[in-house]
Amino acid sequence: MQNDLVAALDIGGTKIAGALVDLHGRILVRAQRPTPAQEEGETVMRAVEAVVAELSTSSYWPRARALGIGSAGPVDASKGTVSPVNVPGWRDFPLVERVVAASGGLPVELIGDGVAITAAEHWQGAAQGYDNALCMVVSTGVGGGLVLGGRLHPGPTGNAGHIGHISVDLDGDPCPCGARGCVERIASGPNIARRAVRDGWCPGPDGDSSAAAVAAAARAGDPVARASFERAAQALAAGIAATATLVEIDIAVIGGGVAKSGEVLFTPLRRALRDYATLSFVRALTVTPALTGTDAGLIGAAAAALGAGERKRDVLLGGGGS
Repeated sequence: MQNDLVAALDIGGTKIAGALVDLHGRILVRAQRPTPAQEEGETVMRAVEAVVAELSTSSYWPRARALGIGSAGPVDASKGTVSPVNVPGWRDFPLVERVVAASGGLPVELIGDGVAITAAEHWQGAAQGYDNALCMVVSTGVGGGLVLGGRLHPGPTGNAGHIGHISVDLDGDPCPCGARGCVERIASGPNIARRAVRDGWCPGPDGDSSAAAVAAAARAGDPVARASFERAAQALAAGIAATATLVEIDIAVIGGGVAKSGEVLFTPLRRALRDYATLSFVRALTVTPALTGTDAGLIGAAAAALGAGERKRDVLLGGGGS
């Protein structure tokens, strides 16, 4: 069958991954380059072009009908530009235009990395079968995306559902985004570790002061480490409950490095959610770990490309979709 694949790019501050993905979400071909994140913009773009070029050498490439990009943000899908915080050489960089050229003219769909993870979880992961979902990544930052009415809802610029920058503490610490008390400022891995150290937690003999080390200490019963995770869980619960109240989601899926802490995070999160999600239409909200793992960005970018094609087909056929 021709045109039965899509290409996908997952662009972050550490790596640029690419893949050819079939209509069932199976990755058939991979390519990857390190992200030269501190170099000038054209150097970063050459790494992207190298990934696309490697994919294009595959015998599967002629079957690709579109290309999806999940990029660190902010992104602006309406303009086709990206300004990743962790790639300073890209500010309003015309990524879509450049990738269209590099791919030989394939239609390109751009979304933020949080939205990409959401698309992956809805297609292949824990949000599968749910029409209304919030999916989050809790790692060095906190991002997210929404599925509403059974469809990915990226918003006009591709950033809808960015729960990390909902303020949950009006007098809280300043956030790099310019606001105060954001979910990310409390619940990201580095901020969990920062708070634990500030409050008196001491790393072990190896000097590891990461969130994973704090999680290990919390599991072993350290009260300061446990309190830092409980504070993070409270911030996440407040943000999830606010989102659920606003748009009536049925499930919140949480992935990323901090989610690998397991019940150190999820037990206090579910407990705190009962305190915030109090209205009748949000009390049944389910919170669960993500399932798609390290390929989530690629799978989600592929899903976005496929979904864009379906939306365009609906318009051409005179239907609106649901």
